[in-house]
Amino acid sequence: MDIRKYNRDAWNSEVENKGQWTVPVSSDVIARARQGDWQVVLTPQKPVPRDWFPPLEGLDVLGLASAGGQQCPIFAAAGANVTVFDNSPAQLGQDRMVAERDNLTLKVVEGDMADLSVFGDGSFDLIFHAASNCFVPDILPVWREAARVLRPGGLLLAGFVNPLAFIFDAKKLERGELVVRHKIPYSDVTDLRDDERKELMERNEPIGFGHTLDDQIAGQIAAGLLIDGFFEDTWPVEEDPLSKYIAAFVATRAVKPA
Repeated sequence: MDIRKYNRDAWNSEVENKGQWTVPVSSDVIARARQGDWQVVLTPQKPVPRDWFPPLEGLDVLGLASAGGQQCPIFAAAGANVTVFDNSPAQLGQDRMVAERDNLTLKVVEGDMADLSVFGDGSFDLIFHAASNCFVPDILPVWREAARVLRPGGLLLAGFVNPLAFIFDAKKLERGELVVRHKIPYSDVTDLRDDERKELMERNEPIGFGHTLDDQIAGQIAAGLLIDGFFEDTWPVEEDPLSKYIAAFVATRAVKPA
């Protein structure tokens, strides 16, 4: 199965259906960002602390798998030189639309988050990687490539799913029943029954993967990055029974040593 192609098509479909992570920010949000009043998320709800960011004016920023017209246009409005890199042409189109609507300069590039070969070593000062690596089967190349294209002293801000979110039977979880079913690492490709996977694909939902914390955290360290910031986040409790008990998302701030 060509995971990248399938998920590209699935995210294109998300844009058509106006999924939560595909709806661009308004012109009012961009206007406020131009005045220095802005916030962004790596995870569903909690804004990223402003002290995680250096001054954005003139900074070379890569939005890694972060298209959708939500975060990257804000960085551009705040003065950064922004490149948006994503697997979905429709998601990239949302950033392009905001740029044209609000007179922003953005570069958009389509590609696989695990392959940044279109960029040279040390191309960026900051990488913003909103929770999206649950859509690739192997995240270690993502960390290695991110570290490679960062300049010394550069930052990687990343969000990802707590693997605990993948151990439960999804349909029973929707009913509020916490029934442990899966091991980690998890894959929709190999760990769902054929009928469940068929149903998921008929709904054009992206194929997902639950990665170990070892790969998520130690993977960044092994790539040569030093983690110096951390927080957890949840879905709204009324939308996610698991969030009553544990944070389903993690965000990290990592620096490439000078």
